[in-house]
Amino acid sequence: MIMNEMVNRAITYIIQHIGENLTIDDVAEHCHFSKYYFSRVFKEETGESIYSFIKRAKMDQSAFRLKVDRDRKVTDIGYDYGYSPSNYSSVFRQQHNVSPAVFRRGIEERSWSHPFYPKAAVERETFEECNKKVSIVTIEDQFVIYERKIGNYYDLGKEWSAFLTKYQAYQTEQSMLIERTFDDPSITDVDKCLYDICMSVGKDCTLENTCVIQGGKFAVYHFKGYPRQIYTAYQMMFQVWLPQSKHRIDKRYGFEQYLEVNCDDMYMVSDIYIPIE
Repeated sequence: MIMNEMVNRAITYIIQHIGENLTIDDVAEHCHFSKYYFSRVFKEETGESIYSFIKRAKMDQSAFRLKVDRDRKVTDIGYDYGYSPSNYSSVFRQQHNVSPAVFRRGIEERSWSHPFYPKAAVERETFEECNKKVSIVTIEDQFVIYERKIGNYYDLGKEWSAFLTKYQAYQTEQSMLIERTFDDPSITDVDKCLYDICMSVGKDCTLENTCVIQGGKFAVYHFKGYPRQIYTAYQMMFQVWLPQSKHRIDKRYGFEQYLEVNCDDMYMVSDIYIPIE
């Protein structure tokens, strides 16, 4: 867990400006610290330098766009993240070991291989089956308490239990339990995925670790099943539903709302929110 709220604010700033030519000076100035002090604190909290984090985030987010924006040119996606065609290909290859074009050709099949349960059977749905579980909704911004993690999802159950115990005084019947995801584990190293555990609260909450999850238009996949099946549900939305529905995913980040969880067998009911234009 990233405990330093200054570092969390820096990560949020980087994510919100990922398409710009960000520098260490930009991030440090945003957080009102000298770049030398802030660079040290950032690496202590995240295990990465600011420069490495920005570069990796750009390459992973652009790789995701190669996956879901199939009708856009590779060069246009590279430009979105501040790279000329030659520079983009070079930096992308350093991160993913293949060129952007080769990556795009192979990502669909690779995405069906479960990164957490490699031997698990993948139960793909047809577009018609998937579409029956999807609703289009528009929601308001959500003001939340959050705790941010960088790592894999193996200990999510324990993390949620500790989170709810810690903030039980703020939970009401109206509270939404939200997990906001910034990375696709078919692309990002599973031990470097960035995600937030959140609970919606009133705007009068005075805790430091609060933020706003942007509302708007979403495609919501209504999920019922076990944790190992959630990854496939996301891939169904990315690989099957989005291209055939003709909807486009926008620049906001998706999240999952937990509705019911059986602690005995971990069967759950949740809604997966995919932001769309």
